[in-house]
Amino acid sequence: MNIVLPDGSIKELPSGATVADVAASIGAGLAKAALAGVVDDVPVDLSTPVSDGDSVAIVTAKSEEGLELLRHSAAHVMAAALVDLYGDVKFGVGPAVENGFYYDIQLPDGVTISPDDFERIEARMAEIVRADEPFVRCEVSRTEALEHFADQPFKVELINELDEDATITTYTIGAFTDLCRGPHLPSTGKLGAFKLTKVAGAYWKGDATREMLTRIYGTAFFKKAELEEHLHNLEEAEKRDHRKLGRELGIYMMDPMAGVGLPLYLPKGARVIRTMQEWLRRDLYERGYEEVITPHIYNADVWKTSGHYGFYHENMYFFNINEGTDEEPRLSEYGVKPMNCPGHVMLYKNELHSYRDLPLRYFEFGTVYRHEMSGVVHGLMRARGFTQDDAHVFCTRDQVVDEVVAILDLVDHIMGTFGFEYAAEISTRPDKSIGTDDMWEHATGALKEACARHNLAYDINEGDGAFYGPKIDIKVKDAIGRTWQCSTVQVDFNMPERFGLTYRTEDNTEERPWMLHRAIFGSIERFLGILIEHYAGALPLWLAPVQVTILPLADRHNEAAEKLARTLKDAGGRVEVYSQNEPMRVKIAKAQSQKIPYMVVLGDKEIENGTVSVRDRHEGDLGSWPVEKLVEELRAAVL
Repeated sequence: MNIVLPDGSIKELPSGATVADVAASIGAGLAKAALAGVVDDVPVDLSTPVSDGDSVAIVTAKSEEGLELLRHSAAHVMAAALVDLYGDVKFGVGPAVENGFYYDIQLPDGVTISPDDFERIEARMAEIVRADEPFVRCEVSRTEALEHFADQPFKVELINELDEDATITTYTIGAFTDLCRGPHLPSTGKLGAFKLTKVAGAYWKGDATREMLTRIYGTAFFKKAELEEHLHNLEEAEKRDHRKLGRELGIYMMDPMAGVGLPLYLPKGARVIRTMQEWLRRDLYERGYEEVITPHIYNADVWKTSGHYGFYHENMYFFNINEGTDEEPRLSEYGVKPMNCPGHVMLYKNELHSYRDLPLRYFEFGTVYRHEMSGVVHGLMRARGFTQDDAHVFCTRDQVVDEVVAILDLVDHIMGTFGFEYAAEISTRPDKSIGTDDMWEHATGALKEACARHNLAYDINEGDGAFYGPKIDIKVKDAIGRTWQCSTVQVDFNMPERFGLTYRTEDNTEERPWMLHRAIFGSIERFLGILIEHYAGALPLWLAPVQVTILPLADRHNEAAEKLARTLKDAGGRVEVYSQNEPMRVKIAKAQSQKIPYMVVLGDKEIENGTVSVRDRHEGDLGSWPVEKLVEELRAAVL
């Protein structure tokens, strides 16, 4: 039989050959390195038979799929170790996830697991790895599966949810058998370096009405050096955690009384956000955008027209308003906006438009509210209330490419200012969608052409576009190598159709405008959280909430310190004076802990000479500066 390899070449093999045989036929080196295979785009074990005409790729440690395979197998090894150590453990699911794996478990009554237990669990896992037990796959009937897992209620639930004709498989290592569709490593001995990282609570299936399980997280790599680098990055990420730094630096706070996922911004946080907004606002005006402001709530009819009432209802907050009297109530349903687009669409529809008016670019710093489960809310990164730097561009079909190029120019300017490297991903038409084939082809082609004209490489995320149009997602890489999805450019065929938007063409006919959603920061709060972690709290001079702190040596220097502060504020600086009667080392330590860019020491000598003694938060003592030099530094920092 003939097998098709990834490069298109044909490999002839005897009938009954497996994926492992395919690897061996290519070379001894590949046979040794092989971990699994991909047959006709389906991941499989090395022991899987292949058929005539199959397309086969071999998965190794260097393959994109290799790390996920390793981590999935590590989850099973951990599960086997837990049974050996704790006995009657009930298992939920144990998938590979980004940067590692986890397993949701229910421990026997009275048993708990904490990070103090990780060393013991890891030791048992190491024994299983040294035993080099094979992962044995077995297809079983539904009856056999239910019998085998009769004492595993969560597995029974999963089995009962499978389609009637589903293939049910188990994997066994040693004495431990788990329900799993695979694939897995050939044997436990292939598992490289691993580490358990944390333990948390998790509701079964994410449902707060179901059982609370114990979730044990871990990670695994093929090489010990890779694991050590990852653990170092985890430690660094913990130090940079925006929730910790946000509290320490006085950026924002959370209060249970306010509600879950609703940050309250302290003066320094508000100053940073307003600085970001003013910087972007000036730039957008120069690029031909017009600012608009829309309500926070709308009558439910708006959301019914937009479609949100039907497909996004569970993520929104609805309430009734009595438009009548207590005696004769007349209730109207309203919804808090989760998105800004309907308001911008109604603003467009407020006037008649000609092709000469297009493109029309509306932008807004609009605060929106979306219902998130309390278990997934995470500081500023995922909140229920946040502000988007939202814009909507209404244009003709022929203007789409130029408008997307202009948006990508803006993305480059913003991300370049913060020193972010970034990559693009284009998501294409999903199975369920609206719009004609021609519209989708033109829109997707426009996004690709815009990236090409901008010399921006992109990956294709096949079938992951919204039902109403394709999109470009911009993913930035931070200082410790993590990737964050930020900017988005989205074509929308839905809103113009639902709201009946038109413009008068050059031929004096009516046509639908094309509509582009775009956000650069995305959520401003989330972007701020990313910046805090990227800079480890030491925001750049232009964005720092306090740029200079003045440290008078003694009380007699306080008056001169206040005068200097006024001079620096007049130059646009954001300045604080530490006039407390404390030792200088304490004042410097406080300023350093607040990540203030410049600390200015002022004493008799400095006052007499008209100078300041300057310390940089990173470089330390910069020596004596004329006051004018500090003024110029602050003026130059304004973007």
